[in-house]
Amino acid sequence: MSKAGAALRQVLKTYSISQNKLAVTMGISRSNIHRWVFEMVDPSADSVLAIRAALQKIDPAAAEMFIQLYLQNDSP
Repeated sequence: MSKAGAALRQVLKTYSISQNKLAVTMGISRSNIHRWVFEMVDPSADSVLAIRAALQKIDPAAAEMFIQLYLQNDSP
């Protein structure tokens, strides 16, 4: 399971951000976002930073939530 994909899916849902809006902000195709959200592929480290930067432009709180979820430690 991709932590980045799961985090991104939750953030997009919570903040009602469309995959298309994120893709346009990032300057990439929506299909890339779709593959990350549905955990078909993991975004690269550079892409995680780009996701954060794009979310920051759309809604700074969404960017913060994405990073917190992504960095969240799953161990007890």
